[in-house]
Amino acid sequence: MIVNEFIPKPYKQLLERGAAAYSAPSNIALVKYWGKKAHQIPANPSISFTLDNCKTTTSLKFEKKTSEGFSFEVFLEGVLEEDFKPKIEQFFNRIEVYLPFLRTYHFVIETSNTFPHSSGIASSASGMSALALCLMQVEQQLNPDMSKEFFNKKASFLARLGSGSACRSIEGNLVVWGTHANIEGSSDLLGIKYPYEVHQNFTNYHDTILLVDKGEKQVSSTVGHNLMHNHPFAEQRFAQAHSNLDALISVLKSGDLSTFIRIVESEALTLHAMMMSSDPYFILMKPNTLEIINKIWAFRAQTGLHICFTLDAGANVHVLFPEAEAKEIQEFIKTELAVHCQNGHFIEDKLGQGAQPIKN
Repeated sequence: MIVNEFIPKPYKQLLERGAAAYSAPSNIALVKYWGKKAHQIPANPSISFTLDNCKTTTSLKFEKKTSEGFSFEVFLEGVLEEDFKPKIEQFFNRIEVYLPFLRTYHFVIETSNTFPHSSGIASSASGMSALALCLMQVEQQLNPDMSKEFFNKKASFLARLGSGSACRSIEGNLVVWGTHANIEGSSDLLGIKYPYEVHQNFTNYHDTILLVDKGEKQVSSTVGHNLMHNHPFAEQRFAQAHSNLDALISVLKSGDLSTFIRIVESEALTLHAMMMSSDPYFILMKPNTLEIINKIWAFRAQTGLHICFTLDAGANVHVLFPEAEAKEIQEFIKTELAVHCQNGHFIEDKLGQGAQPIKN
């Protein structure tokens, strides 16, 4: 898929060497994306909260080379990671037409996460968005006249070609990805900041991530997405996502927390229902995932507080709640829910404003 506006004119001058660095957050989808078409196009639209504390920091050094082909090394937490190379090489192949300098340089990529890798906290989203932003920073050095708006737009477009949900990690704090009839500017090609009114109930929203299982997922998201191609309930699911996103427009405007909870929890359970009814089928939830969900439901019924959960493609539970109710809910998490986490570990997070450049 070629999008001409992102193909640069010939650079006036190529640098001999240089560096770039960015941090990019994870995100948690409220309306889930599950299933994709060719060229990383989503089968349905999604909307996500951009997080703040859960992020990937990536630095990139580059130097001119004479050899052909792509040349790069990748380090995670200071350790050379050969396992990452195939995915990054695939990414470079997809984006080379938009960043023609990729074969000119040898890159040293160093990356680190503030959360466990491959455990269902969208590490590929933050990781690929951070890398895309670093590469855009290189292009910005070659084309200093680039506007911030274009920089973010192209970064989101490129990040999507590395990992679909990465396009939602460029900006904050609510991002829509996928064409939706009632959201102006929405696109299958990149994420956009949610363009409509948002009630103060949804500002400073909290997301505490309960680490039920820090291990690598049994089934990769790529495999899971592909299983939607012949899924018996795929079309109904895609229609449901459009309907739920449509309903969220009025919910976000009015501040209706009860309807917000119903939509968000239904989306989480539907995501896992799609996994459990695919062929082959699989279950990513753990017994402690269900223990936490049941405790959240009981606590909400008992107190009337607006606590809810959502899930990504993994066992960990994202506990969502408004700022106004944070004190009591945080105490409940520490005393009642943390016991179901691996080694009692959880991450306190909240809505963030998107990726940030890092000074070299």
